[in-house]
Amino acid sequence: MVLDNFDLLADDMFQCLDKDGNLVAEDPGLEDSMLKDMYWWMVLARMADEKALSLQRQGRIGTFAPSKGQEAAQIGPAMAMSSKDWFFPAFRELAAYLIRGIPLENVLLYFMGDPRGNIIPDGINNLPIYVPVGTQVPQAVGAAHAMTLRNEKNAVVCFFGDGATSEGDFHEGLNFSGVMNAPVVFICQNNQWAISVPRSRQSASRTLAQKALAYGIRGIQVDGNDVLAMYVVCKEALERARRGGGPTLIEAYTYRLSMHTTADDPTRYRKEGELKEWMERDPLIRFKKYLTSRGIWTDEWQDRLEGEAKSVIDKAIDTVENMDPLMPGDLFEHMFEEMPAYLRDQLEYLKKCLDEREIEEDAEEIQGGFP
Repeated sequence: MVLDNFDLLADDMFQCLDKDGNLVAEDPGLEDSMLKDMYWWMVLARMADEKALSLQRQGRIGTFAPSKGQEAAQIGPAMAMSSKDWFFPAFRELAAYLIRGIPLENVLLYFMGDPRGNIIPDGINNLPIYVPVGTQVPQAVGAAHAMTLRNEKNAVVCFFGDGATSEGDFHEGLNFSGVMNAPVVFICQNNQWAISVPRSRQSASRTLAQKALAYGIRGIQVDGNDVLAMYVVCKEALERARRGGGPTLIEAYTYRLSMHTTADDPTRYRKEGELKEWMERDPLIRFKKYLTSRGIWTDEWQDRLEGEAKSVIDKAIDTVENMDPLMPGDLFEHMFEEMPAYLRDQLEYLKKCLDEREIEEDAEEIQGGFP
């Protein structure tokens, strides 16, 4: 078992593949079909991310948080989860969102400022995007503890960035998870930068995974650009959590190849050489090399995947840009299972105001625009 044999105090990081795609650990023995699925999600997520950036630059969506370079850190855990597990995201988990069944249309709607983008389809155990840094951590632990109280054999996966480890919510959540032995797997995507603050200025800890020691839970640092390593560790942590073995903190050591958000200019705070160095560790290139050595990857297959991904992306864009107008109820009807009385009153008031405004506009049109 990886978690039992990992020494948090040693200078160690778990890998299955090195940066050249060579196996450096025991082969996890995944079927070719699963390996192909992993690569498909990588291609789709990368192409969707790059298209979203283009849409933002064209003014067709609002501020967007790119996830380029972090696909492996998300795809491994998402594919290790069961449909009954719960997923608590931050705001940079595009690949995991897609795997969990959230339509790309929803993601685009969200960044267009349309509240319908935050509607989670029935039967999908996901929480909406969390923008306030770290707030999802104690909430994820609460949900996991509730599963224990209900004797449910499921688990929670909670994503956050390295910047969240500087927030009180992180420490409170991990402390509570340890005390209550909650079935939760924390995944810190350490992409080396909290906007413009480097990892070295956030914590004096040698690793972020070591913070698990203070709370009496398991922790491990994993090569976050190695999709196989992320899958193996997260699967083990989830199985342990479901058996009552408690929480795990996984530090996914990765890198943000793009900007923090489209409101950010990373050239002002990071050196070009740093970016070049990490581009050589690109998770897609690494996994492609591994699949080539397995006789799975071919140029023809790559072309087919890219064609399928383009079709999915183009269809999603066409759908969201031609949707019916937003209705008043869309602002109120998806937060609670049963709408509270105070929200019903606000909804009725909004409808009344809109009806009165429509009557006034009709009257102005009839009178040539003059009251």
